[in-house]
Amino acid sequence: MADSRQKKDWQTRVRDAVWPRMGLKRYFTYLQKRVLRLTASPHAIAAGVASGAAVSVFPLIGVHFFLGFVLAFVTRGNMLAAAIGTAWGNPITFPLFFSLSFQFGSSIRAALFPDDPAAVMRHADTTALSGGLFSLDLGAILPLFQTMMIGALPIALFCWVFFYVIVRGLVSGFQTARKARLERRRARQGQTSPRNAVRS
Repeated sequence: MADSRQKKDWQTRVRDAVWPRMGLKRYFTYLQKRVLRLTASPHAIAAGVASGAAVSVFPLIGVHFFLGFVLAFVTRGNMLAAAIGTAWGNPITFPLFFSLSFQFGSSIRAALFPDDPAAVMRHADTTALSGGLFSLDLGAILPLFQTMMIGALPIALFCWVFFYVIVRGLVSGFQTARKARLERRRARQGQTSPRNAVRS
């Protein structure tokens, strides 16, 4: 009974990692609320989310959390926000990231090193991409990995700027509105207290 329960829990965790049980829309709404409720400055939250999102485009599955924390530390971002930002990289978006990084990397290598034998990937053939990923030959994997790392750099930079601007605007607006609500609540409480004192 215990073994079957552990197997079920493991399968549930894998399924939720690929497709959240609550659905993608509700899942991202949940993440948005988590971000807005963080107790940190708009810059720290935005830099954290941007850092997590930026590192998620690199073909370094398994270390995105660590890299997100490092980049968040460098940019003075919030660590929890960085962990949330890594949700940008998931089994649904990874194929797109890998394909784009391969395309960009192939073009960059072909432009900078036209005589490099590895620049034969300049045409960004997706067949070469899939063949390299599932190859056991280090000679085939290493040039592919290098190409994807090079191509991921401009994508990561774009993601960082994009998420920073969007998240900072949302957090600033949310925190300003929350501060205004708290001030109105204090004002109402201040008006109510003297009346109670007079009646007593």
